[in-house]
Amino acid sequence: MPVQFEKNMNRLNRVFPARLQAFDQVKSLIDEFGAVAELGREDRHKLTLIVEELFTNTVNHGHRGDCDAPVFITFEEDQGDVQLIYEDSAPQFDPLAAGHRTDVESTIKERRVGGLGIFITIGLTEKADYSYVEGRNRICLRLTATRS
Repeated sequence: MPVQFEKNMNRLNRVFPARLQAFDQVKSLIDEFGAVAELGREDRHKLTLIVEELFTNTVNHGHRGDCDAPVFITFEEDQGDVQLIYEDSAPQFDPLAAGHRTDVESTIKERRVGGLGIFITIGLTEKADYSYVEGRNRICLRLTATRS
């Protein structure tokens, strides 16, 4: 999918296959967006961690392995805020729902397996929303760029 630039807003979006080896291409999109939006190293690193967690979960848990199902990634920068819109066509799953979160207050022995990565990911953002739209899981994340 071609790169889209909009007036008064830096916006990039692409579609990737749900294959772990496609993450190198995803990383290139993050780097490209970081350059266009003039993001600092820390913000680029945050975006990489966030998208890597989401993408890996889509492939490993949503699709149960590599496949050609589409993963839609959109980055927008507007007046200092960065928004990530991440969509996949895996079975409906809300990772932000209370029942799917890990209990970080529990001891290691008491804590159930899973959920820690998404907990860390959401902790890097100011706002996180989930919706299921037209057969896609959609996660919208917003963070304020520090440009450091």
